[in-house]
Amino acid sequence: MESKLEVWKLSHELTLEVYKISSKFPSSERYGLTSQIRRSSSSVPTNIVEGQGRQYKKEYIQFLYIAKGSLEETNYQLFLARDITYITDDKYDELEKMCIRIKMMLYKLIKSLK
Repeated sequence: MESKLEVWKLSHELTLEVYKISSKFPSSERYGLTSQIRRSSSSVPTNIVEGQGRQYKKEYIQFLYIAKGSLEETNYQLFLARDITYITDDKYDELEKMCIRIKMMLYKLIKSLK
């Protein structure tokens, strides 16, 4: 399963990165931050592709807004992971830039569909 949309590809890449970094979080976070950040990051490409499969443009746009919300949640959880020293400043900066790029791409996609 792969979408042709660049925003989907980049958000999938972000999810893979989140899974990699969160695998190094303390085991005490298994049901906390690890679970949260994985669910929110994977929700972004999931909602993009689910929206693509919808019959009406209005539904597609709604799923893109949900993806945008999940992206914001992921971005905060990355910020938290940095502040509690689960990830480095450099890794946070790299992933935050990905989040910003995805957010801009989602914005442009939503705007093009309206």
